[in-house]
Amino acid sequence: MSFQTSFKFSRIGLAVVAALASSTSFAEEVIADSNAVIDTNIERITVTGRSFNDYNVGSSSGAMRGDIDILDTPQSVTVIPDFVTDEQLATNLGEVLVNDSSVTGGSEKWNRQVFNIRGFELSSGSGFLINGQQQWSHYVQPIETLQQVEVLKGPSSMLYGQSGPGGLINMVSKKPTAETMFDFGFDTDEHGSTRFQIDAGGSLNESETIRYRTVLVKQDTQYWREYQDGSNQERDRWLGYLNLEFDITDDLLLSVKYDHTQDKTGIDTGGWLDSSGDLIGGSDIIWDQPWAFTDNTITNMGADLTYHISDSWQVKAGYNDQQFNRQRLDSSPQYSETAMTDGYTIKPFDRYDDWQHKTGYVDFTGNFYTGDVEHQLLVGANMLDYYYGQLKDSYVSEGGDNFIPVTPGTPIDRPDLDYNNDSTKYESEYKHYGFYVQDLVTITDEWQVLAGVRYDEQKKDGDGNNSYAVSPKFGVIYSPAANGSIYVNYSKSFTPQGIVNDPNDINDKMNLDPEYGEQYEIGTKWELFDGSLLLTGAVFDITVSNVTVTEDLSTPVGDDTQITTQSGEQRHKGFEMGAQGQISDKWFMTSSMMYLDAEYIRPESDGLNGMTPVDAPEWSANIWTRYEMTDDLALNFGAIYVGERFASTDNTITKDSYVRFDMGAAYTMDVMGSDVSVRMNVKNLFDVDYLAGGSYKDVTVGEGRHVSLSLEAKF
Repeated sequence: MSFQTSFKFSRIGLAVVAALASSTSFAEEVIADSNAVIDTNIERITVTGRSFNDYNVGSSSGAMRGDIDILDTPQSVTVIPDFVTDEQLATNLGEVLVNDSSVTGGSEKWNRQVFNIRGFELSSGSGFLINGQQQWSHYVQPIETLQQVEVLKGPSSMLYGQSGPGGLINMVSKKPTAETMFDFGFDTDEHGSTRFQIDAGGSLNESETIRYRTVLVKQDTQYWREYQDGSNQERDRWLGYLNLEFDITDDLLLSVKYDHTQDKTGIDTGGWLDSSGDLIGGSDIIWDQPWAFTDNTITNMGADLTYHISDSWQVKAGYNDQQFNRQRLDSSPQYSETAMTDGYTIKPFDRYDDWQHKTGYVDFTGNFYTGDVEHQLLVGANMLDYYYGQLKDSYVSEGGDNFIPVTPGTPIDRPDLDYNNDSTKYESEYKHYGFYVQDLVTITDEWQVLAGVRYDEQKKDGDGNNSYAVSPKFGVIYSPAANGSIYVNYSKSFTPQGIVNDPNDINDKMNLDPEYGEQYEIGTKWELFDGSLLLTGAVFDITVSNVTVTEDLSTPVGDDTQITTQSGEQRHKGFEMGAQGQISDKWFMTSSMMYLDAEYIRPESDGLNGMTPVDAPEWSANIWTRYEMTDDLALNFGAIYVGERFASTDNTITKDSYVRFDMGAAYTMDVMGSDVSVRMNVKNLFDVDYLAGGSYKDVTVGEGRHVSLSLEAKF
């Protein structure tokens, strides 16, 4: 197979306009030929002016692969609407997910973000969904195109295949609108960062059978930490997004999506902690060299087709092609606890990565009765075609090693590296198929039962390690009142593993079985104040088996000095509570908290037995509120608490707990018939020093007091 690349667009705006114009022309012809009319059966989402109380979202599309009421979902789910994150002036997914305390951040090096749900790290390949389809998320996800973010907690393999035991992040895209809308946004901060946004939608013909939504973003970010030549890390990002909907016939809806991201930033792998947990060299030093960068180009093209067979039955199919190309010129600083006194080394390389992520699905859903018993049936299949290729040129000194010594405060010149000059090439690919059946059975007004099962098959080229799995899910919902429910569930996840690849291991070349996660959860959900406030609570117990363990042999066997087995386990248990919605006529809030007890269960001879994973705090909590002083003026207050966490797997280095307070204010006015809002937010109001996610080698250093300003105009 030849190494594949994708074309980089240099004019995002022109690309979006061209796509819009060509698609519009085509769709007009299709509609004219079919004499289509507007169909009331086709699901249409119209976005109008957002009200101040839009904190509580009543349904989740990802938890059940359909818009099912949260009270009818036997699973813990948090839905974070864009209304809340717009108030917070969030610029990335990490700033969105602070609204759910079950999610904790990890490392942010290489211009990507790592997250943990219930203490389990999310995989870049299987932990993130866009509208229910797997998304390769090895970069900072754009949030300007999202209507809401859903945190699906616990194993979700029954619906989505390979995934971790902690849960999934499902990002729901903004939909086209029938009514014309045009929003312009601008925000800046004390460092001189800027972000311009345009969000537009409407109908392209009088009958409103062709609708669109487009988003354009230009962002230039200046970060506060400094390279050793005195310069700051910078980021330059372009984003273009287009979503078109066509009412092909009375019962047939076609949605076509396209987005393109170009994102280049300097590299900051994070701070280094010494054995006492203190920052080496202070809070603002970047160990990477100022010439290091990562340059991401991501394109998604996809389509969804919905056909309403009848009022009760429909078929929905979709496909997405994601092309992700990255150049990473990395100085690769090597951790040293004595870096400030004895210096440290870097290990430069220039690397090109090509990821191709093709996904597809077919879902058949319907409602029917057997006697007095109602069924909501889902039968479906999905697939993933994954390809990865890499070229790499590594630095080699005259002496033959890969290291360059560095004296702190003295930058090193950029080495002569170019991945195009290197003939080495690495490729990997696999295909994944899954088939699933799920039935939500309403027995009476008080009792519902959910049962589902899935079969998965993954075929991986090269090592021949094919994986097969059966993932069941079972839940029971009891509704003692119309506004509340109590549920229990059992679910299972699986994560395929590779092979043992170590010539000094007695089990070298052994195929590893998948890791399996099992969860038992009991929870409750209540809607108060006529449904304006949602209260939730859940107790969970998750155990992962078949965890890989590598140990030294007490007596070497020939050249074999260690042995790898799958004798390990990992157990996370705890409880969560949350509140989201309206408290009074003028007061609104979203908040959550989690208690977590996480540990490795491994052979006594293994050094990790009984240890707690990195970035798994025992306690975490958050709150964000809005209080309307007048019809035009609103104040916000927020707080985030993260408990003490370990920064090393052997639990010898810790990061202290912290509380961060945030405040904000917004004023809305009428300017020539348009709504114009001005907002000021202050993060870390009391300038607290804190450490966020990451290990002792790549910890994210929390920024001090940070002031942001924004302007939004709606036409």
